[in-house]
Amino acid sequence: MSLAELKKEVESLADKKQAANLQRFFKTGPGEYGEGDVFLGLKVPVQRSVAKRHKDLSLNAIQQLLDSKIHEYRLIALLILMQKYYAAEEDSEVRKEIFGMYLKNTHNINNWDLIDLSSPNIIGNYLLDKPRGILYKLAKSKSIWEKRIAMLATFEFIANGEAKDALAIAEALVNDKHDLIQKAVGWMLREVGKRVSQVEEEKFLKKHYKTMPRTMLRYAIERFDKKKKEFYMRK
Repeated sequence: MSLAELKKEVESLADKKQAANLQRFFKTGPGEYGEGDVFLGLKVPVQRSVAKRHKDLSLNAIQQLLDSKIHEYRLIALLILMQKYYAAEEDSEVRKEIFGMYLKNTHNINNWDLIDLSSPNIIGNYLLDKPRGILYKLAKSKSIWEKRIAMLATFEFIANGEAKDALAIAEALVNDKHDLIQKAVGWMLREVGKRVSQVEEEKFLKKHYKTMPRTMLRYAIERFDKKKKEFYMRK
């Protein structure tokens, strides 16, 4: 199927009421983090179905979707990229190309849902057996999206029993002022405790809990019992 056919299908599924709700939910107003993002009103399961039907779309066509102001086009592009990435399990060159394409498009992967869906599955998975310096570079970026990409990529490492890079990147971002970064860091700390080692998570928290943002801390201790939560929430 062609790019034109995909767009025609997506536009036929548009829902103005849902689009208006999504515009508010993803903070697309002036000065908000999603300023300028445009929604057509497709729910994620619908977009997954569209992506499956158009999985053979070329990388050039995917790039055109990523360049769009329409949020659903960018999400569908990432869903197709993920399909191509996992289908290329035996082709390291294809995976390398997709990884590179992703990094060249961080300015287009510019809302939290886009990142959370794709960064662990492409960036994190690709780096499982490779040097991870690029994540530390992204963590130092002025872009909240690149910082969130770096933090969320470590979800794949955590799922594979590794906490070192997640904790190191959390350390680099522990004093970040943006709500979306604080939530991402807290979330990954919680996952370290859940999937790898609560001892390691608490070692980090005991170093930082008195000064780290409260949002980050609340996310990190979400699975703790009441007594332990109260301990950490006291400054």
